[in-house]
Amino acid sequence: MIDRLLDAARGKVDGADALWRREEQTAVSFESGRLKAAGITEEAGLNLRVVAHGRMGVAGTTAAKPDPKELVARAGASAELGEVVELAFPNPSPQSLTPIPTFFDRTANASLSELIRMGRLLVERLARPDCQVNVAVQREVADTAVGNTAGARGEYRTTGIAVTADITRIAGDDVLMVYDQYVGADMPSDTDLEALVRSVDTRLSAALKIVTPPDGALPVVFTPAGLAAVVLPLEQALSGKTVLQGSSPLAGKVGEALFDARLSIIDDPLTPGRPLSRPVDDECVPSRCNGLVERGVVGQFVYDLETAARAKTQSTGNGRRGVFGKPQIRYTNVLFRGDGVRAGVGAQHAAPLQPDGLGGGLIANIDDGLIVDDLIGVGQGNVISGAFSHPVGLAYRVQRGEITGRVKDAAVAGNAYDLLKKIGGFGSDGRWLGARWSPSLLLEGVSVARR
Repeated sequence: MIDRLLDAARGKVDGADALWRREEQTAVSFESGRLKAAGITEEAGLNLRVVAHGRMGVAGTTAAKPDPKELVARAGASAELGEVVELAFPNPSPQSLTPIPTFFDRTANASLSELIRMGRLLVERLARPDCQVNVAVQREVADTAVGNTAGARGEYRTTGIAVTADITRIAGDDVLMVYDQYVGADMPSDTDLEALVRSVDTRLSAALKIVTPPDGALPVVFTPAGLAAVVLPLEQALSGKTVLQGSSPLAGKVGEALFDARLSIIDDPLTPGRPLSRPVDDECVPSRCNGLVERGVVGQFVYDLETAARAKTQSTGNGRRGVFGKPQIRYTNVLFRGDGVRAGVGAQHAAPLQPDGLGGGLIANIDDGLIVDDLIGVGQGNVISGAFSHPVGLAYRVQRGEITGRVKDAAVAGNAYDLLKKIGGFGSDGRWLGARWSPSLLLEGVSVARR
């Protein structure tokens, strides 16, 4: 279908690229320990982008038998009102595509009944008195093909599986929710599921006792799950679109040392066994590892073809598109690493946590501080500035090197760019959380306030 569509576009427009994707999704959910929903959905679609007389147009369809000529005509009509852009379609050789494992038979062949059994097993393992247990299992199998009129072609298959478990405990006016997840391209092993159960159980056990929150500028350990408020400003600032808009505080800073010299951040679509890994992006650009921050130095920004053309640079292979609409910049696998902290690609979880293991071994020298595992309202406000101020959703007080209990009615505040200039330590609990790999980070001088 890609070839037929591109053949129909030749001679009608200056250039074109196209994407075809078919996705099959299986979802199972348990609510309050009981099976609530289970089903399978499938969708396929075709997206076409054209450049005609220097203007860009886009059209898409989910029709079972799409008409190539009609889709080209719609894209051409869109281009008449489209933006002016000097878009150059790449033509890499097939040999330039790096083969990586993105498709796993065990995941693709897992039946609905198998996924239900997995969810029910987790419900049974997580059952606790006076607690509500919710479990969700989502499996996806996708086929993708891309091509353009310059002659580039690429296709690949992917699988993905996400298992999320949460426990909610209500005692009077105290509502406690603890959750964790497994995300990978291959099915979780028994060890992975056991690690998930122990992680949730450890967080729950440490949170049952409520203690008074501390107050002041304190050392705070942000777990991989709690790092969102620190990570989000960087992801926005390192986007080529934000740079073009003139709102990135990192614009013009490439080559400057702005962060702790031990910190590196990479975007790596070639990481084996991850759901967002792929040999080529949705614009026919071969995938590559991009060093966003290298040992504290700003390395590069991420671009798709359009933003790269406007910035007079090259795409980094971060183009992503759906069936409808033009491609957008999207990160793939983002890894936060410190010197001496290796981001493993095999294990999906760190070793099962022990009660004193929260924070990745970073709390031994903390006289008074916090471990932050979840924040409320991340993403709201002026994120790009790096400033954050959020109530804690789940946080533990640390006194004299030990966790003394969970804190409520507290908030943390700071600026991500300032805090990452000098990192107090990198935890030993590096793990994948969705598409991000990171250890816990100890950040000094975070403002902690009682509410």
